[in-house]
Amino acid sequence: MPDTRLTDEQESLRSTVADFAREVVAPVAGRHDEDQTFPYEVVEGMAKMGLFGLPFPEEYGGMGGDFFALCLAIEELARADSSVAITLEAGCCLGAMPIYRFGTEAQKQEWLHRLCSGEALGAFGLTEPDAGSDAGGTRTTAVLDGGEWVINGSKSFITNSGTDITKLVTATAVTATRDDGQKEISSIIVPVGTPGFSAGPPYSKVGWHASDTHPLTFADVRVPEANLLGTRGRGYANFLSILDEGRIAISALAVGLAQACVDESITYARARTQFGRPIGANQAIAFKIAEMETRTHVARTAYYDAASRMAAGRPFKKEAAIAKLFSSEAAVTNAREATQIHGGYGFMNEFPVARHWRDSKILEIGEGTSEVQKLLIARQLGL
Repeated sequence: MPDTRLTDEQESLRSTVADFAREVVAPVAGRHDEDQTFPYEVVEGMAKMGLFGLPFPEEYGGMGGDFFALCLAIEELARADSSVAITLEAGCCLGAMPIYRFGTEAQKQEWLHRLCSGEALGAFGLTEPDAGSDAGGTRTTAVLDGGEWVINGSKSFITNSGTDITKLVTATAVTATRDDGQKEISSIIVPVGTPGFSAGPPYSKVGWHASDTHPLTFADVRVPEANLLGTRGRGYANFLSILDEGRIAISALAVGLAQACVDESITYARARTQFGRPIGANQAIAFKIAEMETRTHVARTAYYDAASRMAAGRPFKKEAAIAKLFSSEAAVTNAREATQIHGGYGFMNEFPVARHWRDSKILEIGEGTSEVQKLLIARQLGL
């Protein structure tokens, strides 16, 4: 079992981010959710704290930390606002990490310093209208012409793709057909502002209202051949490995939301009185909260385990899928139970549990649905 005790350095980071989440994020979360506005002032504060550079080396402008440090920060942010947490998760895991893992030295020098500083955001263009879990169904194409890639196609549900500080999207595209008839999929860096590349209107979403999400269109977009990210034909495989890591971070986000539901429920159960006593004195309510805390604790242990395996260079694909599956379902269940405990007030947007309820469902869908996680786990078991 993983050691769930934090080092002094890790606890200091966790406490610092927790204070920021409580003092800066939480007070404006409701307003940004209601107005469906991107929290630029919060992101600026996160950037000044160095959160976008947490898992990257200092030579590229990072903080020299590790992936677990990033997960701790994401968990604490999610206790206040999942939209802010997913902005950090996507900025690091999906925007910057592919360049760090697979980029040339020139690409790292060009992009990582800005991404680590939070001056710029990057996005990850994988999903398409007809290619979700089946990413192999990619229809976006990229053809070499005179030393340039000519890209045509579209992407859907892309986080951090249309903000004022978004500077690049790394997109997967079909670059050839293999001898066996399968598609050769590569990944290519497309800077924002490139002619023919555009972000459509933001989606009207059930939750994550303060998170930036757009469809993308590529119409004869031309970028230099050198913008190929990683080895040609390895784009799909490389992004799958990025998703393995990202599932641990999404698990951390889910744990933060699940814990927030526990916290809000405890506060409400102590303050709300019915029939002359706090509702928390009723075993039905107390047991609900006890079960919520149990789910949260187990989910946290699961992502700690996956993160520790990754840090130690051990296989972690199965453990990441387990963590993502269990924690996302724990978050959805906790949000539902917290709403029930709050009664009619839980249905009012002025109470944070209403936002947590709306924000939780996407956790069972994004970066691999629960069904995909079960498939991955089964395959790792040899089934």
